[in-house]
Amino acid sequence: MEIGVINGPNLDRLGKREPEVYGTQTLSDLEKKIAAHAKKAGAKTRFFQSNHEGKIIDTIAKWADDGVKFLVINPGGHTHVSVALRDSIAGSGLTAVEVHISNIYKREEFRHKSVTASACVGVITGLGFEGYLLAVDYLVANGKTAAKSKKKK
Repeated sequence: MEIGVINGPNLDRLGKREPEVYGTQTLSDLEKKIAAHAKKAGAKTRFFQSNHEGKIIDTIAKWADDGVKFLVINPGGHTHVSVALRDSIAGSGLTAVEVHISNIYKREEFRHKSVTASACVGVITGLGFEGYLLAVDYLVANGKTAAKSKKKK
């Protein structure tokens, strides 16, 4: 089982950007934590970060074409505005969980709306890096269930 993890705009600035909101750990720290957690659960990971919407959309399509079935995505600011990203997730066939480090509902009102959430099976918000690990746990558990039911057919 392979899980793709995408982080959107400004998440490459983790550890530097608004540490009172996002903490002091870096994107590299996050990726190492996710990879180790996924490995213990029997899953492999791929990572991608971009500040550019089109590159994120291209990566989703490539991963889907490569046979990746599961996605953890933090769309960053694209969460609130990108119909194109939402459509990319919805059309990819990937089972996706949206994650936000901060609680978007405790922030500015414009952040309360997620355009991309409707293309995902769930949204985890406000639990810091732990949210990514919970998303991995969900995907691993449900991926194994889906694989078992396919084998029975």
